[in-house]
Amino acid sequence: MNLHGKDIKIFTGNSNKPLADEIAEKIGIPVGIANVGRFSDGETAVNIGEVVRGSDVFIIQSTCQPINDNLMELLVMIDAVKRASAGRITAVMPYFGYARQDRKARARDPISAKLVANLLTIAGADRILTMDLHAPQIQGFFDIPVDHLLGLPIIAEYFKEKFDTMEDVVVVSPDVGSVTRSRKVAERLDCPLAIIDKRRPKANVSEVMNIIGDIRNKKVILVDDMIDTGGTIVNGANALIEAGAKEVYASCTHGVLSGPAIKRISESAIKELVTLNTITLSEEKKIDKIKSLSVAGVFAEAIERIYGDISISTLFTQI
Repeated sequence: MNLHGKDIKIFTGNSNKPLADEIAEKIGIPVGIANVGRFSDGETAVNIGEVVRGSDVFIIQSTCQPINDNLMELLVMIDAVKRASAGRITAVMPYFGYARQDRKARARDPISAKLVANLLTIAGADRILTMDLHAPQIQGFFDIPVDHLLGLPIIAEYFKEKFDTMEDVVVVSPDVGSVTRSRKVAERLDCPLAIIDKRRPKANVSEVMNIIGDIRNKKVILVDDMIDTGGTIVNGANALIEAGAKEVYASCTHGVLSGPAIKRISESAIKELVTLNTITLSEEKKIDKIKSLSVAGVFAEAIERIYGDISISTLFTQI
């Protein structure tokens, strides 16, 4: 595959090899040879096993658990291909870690998302390709191009096919911060929107206050960008059932699912949790309630368009 006198190369770290393989297969090229491991003391060891001089290099790596190891792998891989004279380097980050620390919420807090943006740029990345940043303004933390793909159309399409009719379906935002995201799904499904108004007494603990909107005898779809410990989404689902909802489905782009999340979800009122494979589900997280949809198609098309210098703006709104 060759355009503009340069070839395309795809490499991956250890965070999400199945997704990288799927993306490469859709593009029609093999994943590049790279040994990404550890020295005996735990330092990241990287060796790129093929020529990248002048190539358009895409490094696929979600900065999920173990986040610091995966972030360091990405930084060292970027440095390796930069020093090997790659023509252009794109960090493909289906899940962008540290995105929740995007501002100083309290005195003496770090802004870790900005720090990570600086690290990626200094390492040598020429552009970033990611999906559903927790805080969209993080795009502005970079002085290099950021292509911000949306996972919501994939989720909306799944529910369109799942339900015969949308007459008894309501999309629900689990909190005020997710209203914009939930409204976009509701518009795509042509169904009403409801909001759970809650306050959070401390980190990873949420308290449901009241539900704004009519959800009685309805199938409801909770929409969030990520589910971490599962507290917010599970409390919301249980509250919806108590308020008279018929069935509760949950959806998110990034299934972080850390700590007690799997136990909470399996014991909750949630009938099905739909997530995208920006983060690989480990075997213990593959429970019957969780459905994983692939983002390989949209990332493959975005990579091909970036490589071919073609606009990818249509991918922000369409599948």
